[in-house]
Amino acid sequence: MSEHTHTRTRSTETEAKTESESEETTGCPECGGKLAADTEHGETVCRDCGLVVEEDEIDRGPEWRAFDSAEKDEKSRVGAPTTNMMHDKGLSTNIDWRDQDAYGNSLDSRQRQKMQRLRKWNERFRTRDSKERNLKQALGEIDRMSSALGLPENVRETASVIYRRALDENLLPGRSIEGVSTASVYAAARQAGVPRSLDEVAGVSRVEKSEIARTYRYVVRELGLEVAPADPESYVPRFASELGLSEEAENRARQLLGNAKEQGVHSGKSPVGLAAAAVYAASLLTNEKTTQAAVSEVADISEVTIRNRYHELLEAEQDLAFA
Repeated sequence: MSEHTHTRTRSTETEAKTESESEETTGCPECGGKLAADTEHGETVCRDCGLVVEEDEIDRGPEWRAFDSAEKDEKSRVGAPTTNMMHDKGLSTNIDWRDQDAYGNSLDSRQRQKMQRLRKWNERFRTRDSKERNLKQALGEIDRMSSALGLPENVRETASVIYRRALDENLLPGRSIEGVSTASVYAAARQAGVPRSLDEVAGVSRVEKSEIARTYRYVVRELGLEVAPADPESYVPRFASELGLSEEAENRARQLLGNAKEQGVHSGKSPVGLAAAAVYAASLLTNEKTTQAAVSEVADISEVTIRNRYHELLEAEQDLAFA
């Protein structure tokens, strides 16, 4: 037998011995059961017989305890989580605009000039190319409009993702940054079930209503977004809250809209107009009278539309009662 064959045999035996040793260490020395790490007490115990195999182990976790996710986020010292709402996903460095040191003392003139230069170069490095500058401007617009419309955090995240997809798929040529970012906010709000009317969105945007509608249809079609038709009932809680109506009136408005759906009255009608009319009719039916002008201002719908839909809703309820 050659020397090479002997070496290979010895290495095979060594590997087998190592595997058997590892099997022994992972199993309980008493019963051969599986071992489990008890991080709370710093021990390794057998799941079957309860034998403590190792104790006083090093705890490699944090030195603090947290009892919920909010407390965990507060105590964590690893920085803010990444977010799609910033063009660099929140991984860059920000230099404070105040010319003060860590103790709150003002910097001298030389240090102030140095910090100003650092801020300038930091800003240049954050946006290295035109695509990042585009994204930074658009995400700023999305955040501004979402704040003005009172949209929650998840809608802003979704709108940011939609805009990023539009940018990656080269849908922006021939369209303005403001138009695509507004369309992203409008689509995200509808997907999240907290829709805003096109007039409301146009009121906080820097582009015309017609451009928003055109860009929205284009983005939804090209990205294949699944956006269900807006449900009139999703507008009712906001309108009722802004008008100071009771929960009874809100439920009555939902009932009116449910009857209208059964009768097919809602087909082809603006969901905002139907919701506004339902809220107005419900306020009258529950003796919490409000004016058409007040509802019109809250819903951003003309009083004529409210009157027309109001009569249609009441007729639908009467037809259902007599049926």
